[in-house]
Amino acid sequence: MNFGKNINLNKPPKTVEQNVNNVSRISQGAAIRGDLSSSTDIRVDGQVDGTLFSEGKVVVGETARLSGKLFATNIDFWGKMDGDIFVKDTLSLKSSAVVNGNIHVRKIQVEMGAQINGSFKMISEQEYEQLVATMVHKSSAPAPKPASRVAAAPKPQPQPEAIKPSAPQAS
Repeated sequence: MNFGKNINLNKPPKTVEQNVNNVSRISQGAAIRGDLSSSTDIRVDGQVDGTLFSEGKVVVGETARLSGKLFATNIDFWGKMDGDIFVKDTLSLKSSAVVNGNIHVRKIQVEMGAQINGSFKMISEQEYEQLVATMVHKSSAPAPKPASRVAAAPKPQPQPEAIKPSAPQAS
């Protein structure tokens, strides 16, 4: 019997492990006022006042307090939010979650005890991308440069013709 031949067939495929350093973390006691954008996952246990955007997953812990807008692919939510939430895929509201705002989501899971004071709108991935383009990327675009001011020579103004006195005419 040759058992070594097929030994790798029963192993699950290797998955890419996420490095703990690839997760942005806002710890309890930390406060951010302004916008935060990340291409990786975010864990919030502190306070954020502004727009929070992640291309990955956002975990909002029980001690987290957010106000503004929250955009992410997936969200696990235990804390408190005053503002709107936009989710590309799945929002999971845990029993201690309090949301005072509107939720735009593709899929949602709500545990008993979660409080939602606002409206729901089910959206597609395309609608999410449009919302991100208009609400996140537009506001983070650099301000247009002021037009350069080159001193132009003043345009010559037409001069009124001089009135010449007429010579008296002989009659």
